Amino acid sequence: MNSTPILTIFLPASLGIIMLGLGLSLTISDFTRIFKMPKPVLIGLFCQAIILPIACFGLVIAFALPPELAVGLMLLAASPGGTSANLFSHLAHGDVALNVTLTAINSVLCIVTLPIIVNLSLFYFMSEQGSVGLQFSKVLQVFAIVLIPIGIGMTIRRFRKGFAEVMEKPVKIMSALFLALVVVVAVMESWEQFTQYFAIVGAAALAFNLISLGVGYGVPRLLKLELRQSIAIGMEIGVHNGTLAIAIALSPMLLNNGVMAAPAAIYSVIMFVTAALFGLLVNKIHGDQLGNNTAA
Repeated sequence: MNSTPILTIFLPASLGIIMLGLGLSLTISDFTRIFKMPKPVLIGLFCQAIILPIACFGLVIAFALPPELAVGLMLLAASPGGTSANLFSHLAHGDVALNVTLTAINSVLCIVTLPIIVNLSLFYFMSEQGSVGLQFSKVLQVFAIVLIPIGIGMTIRRFRKGFAEVMEKPVKIMSALFLALVVVVAVMESWEQFTQYFAIVGAAALAFNLISLGVGYGVPRLLKLELRQSIAIGMEIGVHNGTLAIAIALSPMLLNNGVMAAPAAIYSVIMFVTAALFGLLVNKIHGDQLGNNTAA
């Protein structure tokens, strides 16, 4: 995929709107909720930060992906859950409050975990090719991409709560439209490359998506979490912030590598279908229980 002028404009704008929308919905209590319900939050963070990168690394080896695509998929695994996870969780009767907390905390933690995972991946897969990695000196740039818009949104909510509540839904809708637009533009701008990469990494991206949903839902169930909390973690782990991964891969100041953006672009197309099917399946199996929980 190519870093075209259109993408150079739309990627930062879309990511900024997405993160601003997230900030408008957050309060300090969303970060401190970990002290009120530590078990589900810690399980979600463990799945996101530990299990998924290990599982993704195994998939990359199993599918024998080319180095740049391997790093791109690892970059996606290191990215936090997207705000779309909150919507899917709501539609599937998950614990949306838990989603908001996990998204908030993961967005902060990725400032540290993402450069670590990406640098290790670059060293392992591309050390012999002399690639330029996402150096730790550039962590502040990732900080600016992720946290500044969130901080602006939280500040608006803190001092103009009424305005934030009014704008929260329109901004979320706009961010969803921008996300779809970025994916469509990225695919259209590099259609030949997209189809070429899809043939190479499509199966691995689908497998990673299914494993993400499975781990996010299965591990909490094994550890006896409530059903709605398990659904929330499943969506949080299974719906990654593909826009962030694409932005980091294409940014001239960061990885500046269009090939590394391909797995995230392909994943972003796949995840909307699989997340919807996952929600339908869980509700079909546990419809009565979820109905009772929702009514309660």
